Amino acid sequence: MKEVQLEIYNLVSFIGIFVLLGFAWIFSADRRTLNWRVMVWGLVIIFAFAAVIFLFPPGTRLFLLINDAVVRVLDTSSAGTRFVFGRLAIPPGETGPAGEESLGFILAFQALPSIVFFASLMGLLYYLGIMGRIVRAFSFVFARLMRISGAESLCASSNIFVGVESALTIRPYLEEMTTSELCTVLTAGMATVASNVLALYVFLLHREFANIAGHLVSASILSAPAAVVMSKLLLPETERPATLGVDVAPVRSNERNWIEAIISGANGGVKLVVGIAALLLAFLGLVALGDLVLGYLGGWLNHAAGIEFEWSLKSLAGYLFYPFTLVTGIPPADAGLASKIIGERLIVTEVQSYMDLSTAVASGALQYHRSVVITTYALCGFAHVASLAIFVGGISALVPSRTADLTRVGPRALLAATLACLLTAAVAGTFYSGGSILMGG
Repeated sequence: MKEVQLEIYNLVSFIGIFVLLGFAWIFSADRRTLNWRVMVWGLVIIFAFAAVIFLFPPGTRLFLLINDAVVRVLDTSSAGTRFVFGRLAIPPGETGPAGEESLGFILAFQALPSIVFFASLMGLLYYLGIMGRIVRAFSFVFARLMRISGAESLCASSNIFVGVESALTIRPYLEEMTTSELCTVLTAGMATVASNVLALYVFLLHREFANIAGHLVSASILSAPAAVVMSKLLLPETERPATLGVDVAPVRSNERNWIEAIISGANGGVKLVVGIAALLLAFLGLVALGDLVLGYLGGWLNHAAGIEFEWSLKSLAGYLFYPFTLVTGIPPADAGLASKIIGERLIVTEVQSYMDLSTAVASGALQYHRSVVITTYALCGFAHVASLAIFVGGISALVPSRTADLTRVGPRALLAATLACLLTAAVAGTFYSGGSILMGG
C-alpha cells in the first residue's frame, strides 16, 4: 500500500477531532450547559492513552505484546472448531492436520465459533477477579478526572470488555439514574465492542493487517472516554446523580466455581453467536429488499432525469458519512469507499462492515494503509440500529420503570456512539505514522 504526506493528514485528523465535537454540540439538548471538565479531561485521557501506545516505546511494546497474545489465543480457539466442524473450519490458505484443503471462508464455521471460546475465557477471568480489578481501575480514572458518577463510569469501563451485560454491573443503580446517565450508559455500550466479539474482527482481518488485534483493543479503550464526552455534549447533566463522587463496586457474578464460570461464559457466547447470525440474516435480507425497491424507483428517476446514480442504502450511507470520513483524515482517494464501509455499519452491523473492509484490503481497493487504520478504528463499536434495539430492550428488561426514558434518549445515544467512534478514528489518524512498527500489515 502507498503512503501519503503524513503531516498534512495528521493535521486534518487533529482538526477533525474538534469538528466532530462541534457537530455534537450543535445537536446538544442544552447548548448552554457545557461541562468543560468532562470535555477537557476526556480528551486528556484519550490523548494520553494514544500517546503511550503510538509514541512511547514501552507502550508500543505492550501494544505489540497484547496483539500477539490475542492472535495466539485466537489460534488456540481453532482447535475446538476444527474438532467439531472438521474441514468446514479450515480458513482459506490453510490445511488441516491430514492435509485437507480449505473449502473457502465460511463465517458460521470459522469466525463465529471464536466468540464462544473468548466468552468462556472472559467468564473465567471475571471469576478469578482479574477483569474486575482492571475495570475498577478504569472506572476510578474516569470518575475522578472527568467527575462523572460512579455508576456511569463503572458501566463505561465495563463496556471496554463486555457488551450489553455491562448493565448488570450497575443494576442496583439503574432505577435512580438521571436521563443523562442513562444516555451515557447506552452510548458507552454502542461505542465500544465486547472482547468476545473483538475476536471475530481479528479473525476477519489479521491476515491482511498483522497488528489488527492491538489496534482493536486500543480502539475499544479509547472509545470509552470518547463515549462519555460525546454523550455529555449531546445530553448534558442537569441533575445531581445519586452516585456522584461514590466509588461503585461491580455486582459480583453468581458462579460458584471456575468450571461454572467457564460453562456460563460459553453458554453466553452461544447465545451471542445465535444473536449475531439472526441479525445478519434479518438485516442483510431487509437491506437487499430495500435496495431492490430503491433500485427500481432510482432507475426510473435516472431514466427520467438522464443521469446515472447508484441507488442503494450503502451508497446513500456513503454520501451521508463522506464528510465525516474526510475529517477523520482519510485521503480523498479512499474516502468514497471508506465512507460506504463506515456508513453501512449503521444499517447492517459492524460485522458486515469489517468483512467488507477485509475484502477491500485484500483486493487493494483501498490505496493507503492510513485509510485502513482509521477505518478500523471508526468501525470498532456497536453503533448501529440493531444494537440500539438490543441495548434499550436489554436494559429496559432490568428496569421496566425507565423504559420510556431509555427509548427517548436512545436515538441521541446512537448519534453520540457514532460520533465517539469517529472521534477515536480521528485520534488514530492524528497519531498515525506510516513508519511505525504498529502499522505492520
